[in-house]
Amino acid sequence: MRDDAALTTDNRPTRLAALREALGKADLDGLLVTALPNIRYLTGFSGSSALLLVTALDCVLFTDFRYEAQVVDEVGRAATVRIESTSLWNGVWPVIAGLPGVERIGFESAHLLHRDFARLLEQGSRWQWRPAADLVESLRAIKDAGEVAAISRAVGMAERALARTLPLLMPGMTETSAAGLLERHLREEGSEAYPFATIVASGPRSALPHARAGDRVFATGDFILMDFGAVADGYCSDITRTVVLGAANADQRAFYEVVREANARASGAIRVGMRGMAADALARDYIDACGHGDAFGHSLGHGIGLEVHEAPRLAKTVEAPLATGMVVTIEPGIYRPGWGGVRIEDDVLLTEDGAVVLTTFPRHLIEIA
Repeated sequence: MRDDAALTTDNRPTRLAALREALGKADLDGLLVTALPNIRYLTGFSGSSALLLVTALDCVLFTDFRYEAQVVDEVGRAATVRIESTSLWNGVWPVIAGLPGVERIGFESAHLLHRDFARLLEQGSRWQWRPAADLVESLRAIKDAGEVAAISRAVGMAERALARTLPLLMPGMTETSAAGLLERHLREEGSEAYPFATIVASGPRSALPHARAGDRVFATGDFILMDFGAVADGYCSDITRTVVLGAANADQRAFYEVVREANARASGAIRVGMRGMAADALARDYIDACGHGDAFGHSLGHGIGLEVHEAPRLAKTVEAPLATGMVVTIEPGIYRPGWGGVRIEDDVLLTEDGAVVLTTFPRHLIEIA
């Protein structure tokens, strides 16, 4: 789904305009952005040290000397850049003071450290600071064509890495060794990073939904659950496949088939306008009807983008409706403590015409000889 035209389109002005509209509705004169993914979304800057001030007329990015060359390449004219030689915060106060009419400023309450909040109350006491939640995140939930193209490339990297890894799995290998193989292949396929710690859980440990790879040794007959992702242009993929090392037994096949069918039902029926709780029920109701409701303890899925977990959420209590352009995971799973578990996770784009499953890796039960 690579869209070269989309990749050359600069959507940052549109994003800033949408944020400024949101600031007006929130009765704010500006927003101090401290979350690095939000700063990257608005300006393109991917460094590890930055603050961003957005007002009705200005967009000022503060970073340090380590990024003096990088910030020019990545940000261009999207923001006015200030390189600070000491603390970034020391540069913020005089800039705000020089902006007329800026009095009520929002801060990202979900991301600001307490020590930095204290700075607002002390050095920034001349302004009114108001907590603001999800102003940028709500914009990020809707992906444009360039973002979808990046996620699609990350999906491809992850799938190719998995295809290279599975034939190498064998009895006697440890979970950590398998995770290392998969991560090496992810890098070789072009992944910039790992969006989260790769999960490889085998045998009884596959019943731990977020197990870390450990020193357990693979044995013939094990379920092996692999949850991993790739990163392309900052955007994440998130995929899970569960395989059997050797021939699956009847219980494993039946267990697996429940999850596979739940995944297919949810991926096939999820729609724009559906509430998060209704989407979750697409898989949960089927799993419950099969007698495994208590074994599906997590939500159906979540949004992916610059972060591997972002809006929206597909969960039992979420009433917010899904919208065109969201990219979500569909990841039903059932887990039997002491025996094993199965999860099948795909990345899905929501469009006006229905859901487009970006993941193409087979969902049938794979038995590794």
